Amino acid sequence: MELLKCEKLSKIYGSGQTRVTALKEVDLSVKKGEFVAIIGASGSGKSTLLHMLGGVDRPSGGKIWIEGTDISTLNEKQLSIFRRRKVGLVYQFYNLIPSIDIRQNILLPMLLDAQKPDEKRFEELVEVLGLKERLDHLPSQLSGGQQQRAAIARALIYRPAILLADEPTGNLDRKNSEEILGLLKLSNKKYKQTILLITHDERIALEADRIIAIEDGEILSDRENLPREVKR
Repeated sequence: MELLKCEKLSKIYGSGQTRVTALKEVDLSVKKGEFVAIIGASGSGKSTLLHMLGGVDRPSGGKIWIEGTDISTLNEKQLSIFRRRKVGLVYQFYNLIPSIDIRQNILLPMLLDAQKPDEKRFEELVEVLGLKERLDHLPSQLSGGQQQRAAIARALIYRPAILLADEPTGNLDRKNSEEILGLLKLSNKKYKQTILLITHDERIALEADRIIAIEDGEILSDRENLPREVKR
């Protein structure tokens, strides 16, 4: 089942001599439950693509559908609500709120909607992510790896249609990078979570089901990866 689709997606910054085309009529489709890696060098357009798909920025042209909703038709308030409920976002630098504890950071999307948290799901998430003993801590009291775990928990708490991760291991050492990647793979398998991961690291991309290479705002290749269980 197709969960995300974009057609002729374009993004242009500036005009005249400062005009930069970051995306050039990109077509993309992602099925429910897929784990997709988008790989490319710095400046290739991969982060711009993620921001468009997540509704963080508006495209200059083209359409984006998530679970059948054309997000280009939503006004800013509608888009903000849709993004909070349907799109989980994980960034390189965590983006946790420093003045509130980890419990509140994780539950923030639901608190903003005045929704009662699903305690069973919350307990399961913090157990799986190893945060059970850190819930009353402030972000500054956690390691980088723990903060990224909290960011992942926050992104997953609303059971989003898709999880978009932009270089989620870019600020971590090798051990923590492997742990975070393992947790993303676990959420894909355990919760059937659809994931789109942006990375410049081919080693990380090889853990996905599908790899899309992007360069100069255009998709160069889109291929299925070997099943993870038969890789060596």
